[in-house]
Amino acid sequence: MRQYSYQPKGVCSRKVSFGIEDGKLYGLKFEGGCPGNLQAISKLLEGYDAQKAVDVLMGNDCAGRGTSCADQLAKAVQDALLQENRG
Repeated sequence: MRQYSYQPKGVCSRKVSFGIEDGKLYGLKFEGGCPGNLQAISKLLEGYDAQKAVDVLMGNDCAGRGTSCADQLAKAVQDALLQENRG
């Protein structure tokens, strides 16, 4: 399983890390941000299809910031999927 780490921009969380194996998300962890919400997202997405997570989370906004922790996660996963496809 390849591991990825991403530094979100414009949100409270400072780092998100996760693994992708066979197109599925595993071990999702946020540093900083809203603990209850981000722990819940991490649990909900365990074993979830990575591309589907991108499709669902991309564009979610937090208080007019133009992004959110979920949106930043979607961008991180999208970048990781591009790397996976490049091989």
